[in-house]
Amino acid sequence: MPAESGRLLSGPMMNPSTYKKIAVASTFSPRFEQVLSEAKRIRDRLGSSLSLIYIGEESDETSKKFASIFDRLQLPNDSPVYYGQGDPADGILREISNNNVDLIIAGALEKESALHPFLGNVARRLLREAPCSVVLFTHPEAAPKPLRRIVFVVNYSDHAHLAFKETVSLAEAESSECLYAIRVYTTFDEVRAANFVANGDGAVRPRTFEEEEDALEKFVLATGDTRVPIDARCIRGNTGFAASDFVKSVEADLLVVPVHKDENSEERLPNHLAWIADVIPCNLWLIR
Repeated sequence: MPAESGRLLSGPMMNPSTYKKIAVASTFSPRFEQVLSEAKRIRDRLGSSLSLIYIGEESDETSKKFASIFDRLQLPNDSPVYYGQGDPADGILREISNNNVDLIIAGALEKESALHPFLGNVARRLLREAPCSVVLFTHPEAAPKPLRRIVFVVNYSDHAHLAFKETVSLAEAESSECLYAIRVYTTFDEVRAANFVANGDGAVRPRTFEEEEDALEKFVLATGDTRVPIDARCIRGNTGFAASDFVKSVEADLLVVPVHKDENSEERLPNHLAWIADVIPCNLWLIR
């Protein structure tokens, strides 16, 4: 979209993050320290507090393990650990609600195929059912890599505008190379737009591709000046997987998807975004 492609503007920092309490879904798996290290970086970027949720018994052994990890990662010795019981996913969801967590961070993968990495059961449940925002790391590292390319999937709700400002703030803190704002326009949308055009009586009709581009441009411009390049793209595709394909094509480090807390769906994910609960193209930030 030429009007927005590669737009680099200068201006003030965005408003501080709305996330006050970040928690990490913790296990003593081989990659737990890497996930916690990534969470520490996000905490620093957003200026939030950091705690852990552990499903299991509190004991001297677990306390010593956490103390050792806190020491290695230079985290406060008194970092809160919330202990829960029962099924891991159920327990984490329960502790999120009990402790008013604003953002839950976890590892994402259970397995990888030749084509797609697949979400583990706990990560899938968090995406579908958590009452708060979720960050999932596909390949967490002890020395986190900068988030150079970020992709934001646009909708035009008030919530999405706020989520985009939050994303811009993170991108600026990361000195990201580019923030992509994308809108997927499916073939079905195009057919509907061709068949149901305005007839002069004020009836609502789907946007044409060109109108969708204009709406996307207005969405980005409403954010104001930024210190990170914003590339707005309206993408043609037959399914929601077009967004996943785009993420791979630009080698994005983070995919950001805004979903309103009051989404009218039993699993809190609208149909066109259901694919992210099965396969995940890169690190994911679901903003509720």
